[in-house]
Amino acid sequence: MKNRSIKKVAVLGSGIMGSRIACHFANIGVEVVLLDIVPRELTEKEKAKGLTLEDKAVRNRIVNEAFQTAVKSKPAPLYDKKDASKVTLGNLSDDMKLISECDWTIEVVVENLDIKKKVFDQVEEYRKPGTLISSNTSGIPIHLMLDGRSDDFKKHFCGTHFFNPPRYLRLLEIIPTPETDQDIIDFFMHYGDLYLGKTTVLCKDTPAFIANRIGIYAMMSAMHTVEEMGLKVGEVDKLTGTLVGRPKSATFRTMDVVGLDTTVNVANNLYEGLPNDESRDTFKLPNIVKELYDRKWWGDKTKQGYYKKTKDENGKRLILEVDFDTYEYVEGSKPSYSSTKKAKEIDDLKERLKFLHNAKDEAGEFYRKTSYDAFKYCSNRIPEIADELYKIDQAVCAGFGWELGPFEMWDAIGVKDVISQMEEMSMKPAQWVYDMVEAGNESFYKSENGQKLFYDIDSKSYKVIPGTEELILLDSFKGNNVVWENDGATLYDIGDDVLCLEFHTKMNAIGGEVIEGINTAIAKAEADYKGLVIGNEGQNFSAGANLAMLFMFATDQEYDEINLMISQFQKTMMRVRYSSIPVVAATSGMALGGGCELSLHSDVIQAHAETYMGLVEFGVGLIPAGGGTKEMVLRTSDLYEKGDVELNKLQESFMNIATAKVSTSAKEAEYLNYIQTKDAYTYNRSRLLADAKDKVLEMHDAGYVMPVKREDIKVHGKTAMAMFEAGITGMLYGNYISEHDAKIARKLGYVMSGGDLSSPTTVSEDYLLELEREAFLSLTAERKTLERIQSLLFKGKPLRN
Repeated sequence: MKNRSIKKVAVLGSGIMGSRIACHFANIGVEVVLLDIVPRELTEKEKAKGLTLEDKAVRNRIVNEAFQTAVKSKPAPLYDKKDASKVTLGNLSDDMKLISECDWTIEVVVENLDIKKKVFDQVEEYRKPGTLISSNTSGIPIHLMLDGRSDDFKKHFCGTHFFNPPRYLRLLEIIPTPETDQDIIDFFMHYGDLYLGKTTVLCKDTPAFIANRIGIYAMMSAMHTVEEMGLKVGEVDKLTGTLVGRPKSATFRTMDVVGLDTTVNVANNLYEGLPNDESRDTFKLPNIVKELYDRKWWGDKTKQGYYKKTKDENGKRLILEVDFDTYEYVEGSKPSYSSTKKAKEIDDLKERLKFLHNAKDEAGEFYRKTSYDAFKYCSNRIPEIADELYKIDQAVCAGFGWELGPFEMWDAIGVKDVISQMEEMSMKPAQWVYDMVEAGNESFYKSENGQKLFYDIDSKSYKVIPGTEELILLDSFKGNNVVWENDGATLYDIGDDVLCLEFHTKMNAIGGEVIEGINTAIAKAEADYKGLVIGNEGQNFSAGANLAMLFMFATDQEYDEINLMISQFQKTMMRVRYSSIPVVAATSGMALGGGCELSLHSDVIQAHAETYMGLVEFGVGLIPAGGGTKEMVLRTSDLYEKGDVELNKLQESFMNIATAKVSTSAKEAEYLNYIQTKDAYTYNRSRLLADAKDKVLEMHDAGYVMPVKREDIKVHGKTAMAMFEAGITGMLYGNYISEHDAKIARKLGYVMSGGDLSSPTTVSEDYLLELEREAFLSLTAERKTLERIQSLLFKGKPLRN
């Protein structure tokens, strides 16, 4: 592959996709030129200001407004709002010359081939030969865009289909044409993976490519089944959300967010563009879709869709749902299927899916009808849309946020068993599936020697999934590589004398079993290995300590047990810090409370860009006591420089804990001093564990030396406490905080001041840990703290009391 770097990118079109694609390139440090059309007429505001169509502010109005809307939107498209400065705004009439400085030009204009061709005429005029060009189209065949283009353009052109929102959805479909150079295809696949953090999937130039073809089919199939079975909106969203490893927005809420018009347009286009598809009629709109579309109830963009937000007579917010019998909005339906209640108790997703698909109630019937139809459809799409089955799973998972793709789900339920049930329901799969099973191969995937293999239809054998050779897939280590395990954690040998500790409690909460796991992992690593990675492949690193156990001890007034529990947690965190081997925390998703404390005490944090880190104990009436408060005093002390107003920096750290501030990205965690210069980033979630392992080996090979316990932490005693007290009193009198908030804040301030000291001095880590523990223990005896914990545990809601 030619040595090529991307320093500057041009994005043509600043709509919802274009502006957010621009933001994501800014996220990774790339300069961006974002251009859009010039307005044809003035707004009333512009007329009032005496502006003309020739004024730059008017000519750039569309791009300016679109980009500002994007920057302010939620979820945020930028890791750090300061990175908006990396984006230069302009228009397609005056500023196309700027693309001559760009290494990659991405077209994201309206889905109209004639308009795209006009834009490409301008691109041809200004682009530097040899630079990349791509289109983000989702509906126009890529090869149709080559008409009239130069040979250099054709060689460097490709479809690069991002999914919205580009920062969060991991799919990037790469769609070459017959004219695209292989080097260019290889570069897009590599760059998207390593730098944009994407699952890059090589697609054929077929209608809707892979993800939308399968995803929209699955959605429309579900709509037909809902109509046939007479199910309700809320029932379906309960059945198709997190319970089966899909996003919380499930089916109808997703359609509201995306926009029903968008879904309908894709479905209509697929129906028109697929005359030979054996399941073409599934793309026809069922009445429960057509009726809302005709009424223009398209979801969030029209303020009503399958759901509608309103308020009752008392001003309380209500979320109503459409009744498919009357098409009026009614209160939400709460399903009561016995199978789903039991399934919630099954932690393992694959086991849960198997249980649900074997259920004898209406929920089981719904799962069988929708899943088996999807399995049939996917099997028939090979080799039409993909030659290999893993590409379908990768695309759907990365594009729609599914935890398991269709073939992975089929494996979980049982391939052979399902085939007979599919036949009974007139949903026979493709012949190659029968051939696979008859040859003695009863799964689409299997693991060997730490690698995940897929069934290759052409060779009738299993092959390593391309691009995963360098990854660490913990599922593949579950055979012969388990060194130790208990109910809360598993320790793997991941090769090269490195161990990996995975938690598998609910939300990866840290309780007694996980604490045992951490200590065992360090002891085994110190004896026989080069180092330890603590991480997983789940949604979150760890949501914190096990509150349920704490609540049980506190309500029973077992304060000795609580004291012992805190002491063990602190000792374990200090063992992480002061072990004789390097320990790397591989963080992604939530790293909260105890999960944050564990990260802070590791030698290095290898952070996925989407790491949401914070010390959040204040919200449940406590302070961080697993070394978190101590660590932030220590880190703040290390920031002090000659001439600093030191108390200001301490106040900032205090407020981060007192407001339970959580970073919205790994980059923001830097500003909170949770992530430091010694730590490292990974953009692609799939690479996180491999990068963490490399960091362990790098530290070991550099001659890792165990740190020395700190005795030099500067604290300010009564001076700091006076500052904290003034702020707390002001907030209390202003009714910004409650009396109980003030009590917790005073406890926190006391620890961060270093206790009742008459003047600034230096103290040890052990000294601060003792203060931490005493403060935490005293708060567990407070009734209002217990009320806060109870509310979070049993209602899932924070309580302010």
